[in-house]
Order: sequence, then structure tokens, then C-alpha cells
Amino acid sequence: MDSNAPHALADWWADALGWEVEPSDEQFIRSMIEAGRATEDDTTTHRGTLVWKAGAGIRHPQGLERAPRILFQLVPEAKSVKNRVHLDVRTGPDDPQSVVERLVAKGATHLHEGRQGPFTWTTLADPEGNELCITP
Repeated sequence: MDSNAPHALADWWADALGWEVEPSDEQFIRSMIEAGRATEDDTTTHRGTLVWKAGAGIRHPQGLERAPRILFQLVPEAKSVKNRVHLDVRTGPDDPQSVVERLVAKGATHLHEGRQGPFTWTTLADPEGNELCITP
């Protein structure tokens, strides 16, 4: 997923999905810089940890066997058009409205309510404007 702030957006999505942000290996990053394979400009500090500036990944707590990872990569431009792909987040036993309220409180924007036959959903935008749907 393209992002202007991949580490912050990875934090948001990890919280939204109940997933985990992949840990940074600071020792590896430093060894790459010392070996001349990367520079300090390739890194940043996020929440007190040295990380690669180019992106951040999240994964399901049960690992890649349970679900694929999602990578948030740094791009210079802001989102400008509707997503070609967006995630439908199923709430499981949680009340969909409480999930919507929690995500809006954490920076999502409410876009609209949808219904098709017996199916309902709420469309939100994450803090960078990427659309997602919350469904029961």
C-alpha cells in the first residue's frame, strides 16, 4: 500500500486489524550502513527505533500461514483518486458500529453506509484516505 508515512500507517492498520507491525532489526540496519550498502538517509527513527525509511510491514499474529503480510511503502505523492483495491474488514463477534467508532477516533474518516439485500457495511478512509469497509 503506497503511503506518505508508512510507519504511522502500518501502526494504524495493525491496530485496526489486530495484527502486529513487523519488528525492525536495528543491528542489521546498522551493519548494512557500516558495510556501505545503505546510508543514514535510508533510515529514520519511528517510536524510538531505527527503521528503514522505505516502508513497514504488518502481519497476522499467527504468521504468514494464517494471512499474507501487508507492506506500506513510501511514495512521494499523496493519494489522489479512489482506490482500485480496498480491504473489507469483518468484525467477527465485535459490534461493527463500535469498530467504526474506534477507527474514526484513531483517525479514520466516515465516508458512507452501504446496504445490498441483507448485507450492510460502513465505508471509511484510513488516515491517508485509503478506503476500507467494515462489515459484520
